[in-house]
Amino acid sequence: MLATLSAVAAAVLLGGTTSGYTVDAEGRFAPPAAFIPSAAVTYDQSYVPAAASIRVRQHTGAGGVTTIDLRITGVRPHHSFGASVHQRPCGTLPADSGARYENQPGAPDDNEVRLDFTTDAQGAGAASDRHTWGLRRDGAASVVIQDRPGDVIQDRPGDGDATRVACFTVPFGWVTG
Repeated sequence: MLATLSAVAAAVLLGGTTSGYTVDAEGRFAPPAAFIPSAAVTYDQSYVPAAASIRVRQHTGAGGVTTIDLRITGVRPHHSFGASVHQRPCGTLPADSGARYENQPGAPDDNEVRLDFTTDAQGAGAASDRHTWGLRRDGAASVVIQDRPGDVIQDRPGDGDATRVACFTVPFGWVTG
């Protein structure tokens, strides 16, 4: 059976609030209607082919300081993508992942997890975003990849010209205190 159609996720608690915790999730992209569903869904294989891989790692340290790293391989080479954390898990439709996660809804600065990246000749890319705040419980559920970087993504018709091309459901951890 092809491991490329499944996602593997592991959360490791590293000893309470002094050390923090790490969530590490990885998967291989598959179309939404794949025979074996995947947590990594591609909506446009010209950008993110089936079997491309993704890894998202969240580390939240003492005090809620959070770093989220993204690594992706097998996607369109020499291309700049947008990526951000979204509120809901991936679904059959690109809009199923909902709006972008905001630390404080409506606040203007340093309020989202942005992971824009540019791929190399082999279609590999990476990004990292660090914040002094942690994610809220039930507030973040996926990483959405769009066809270009930018501040506007098509959450609603007329919102902009970037298009969601893939999504990865991630079991993000949260700050409890």
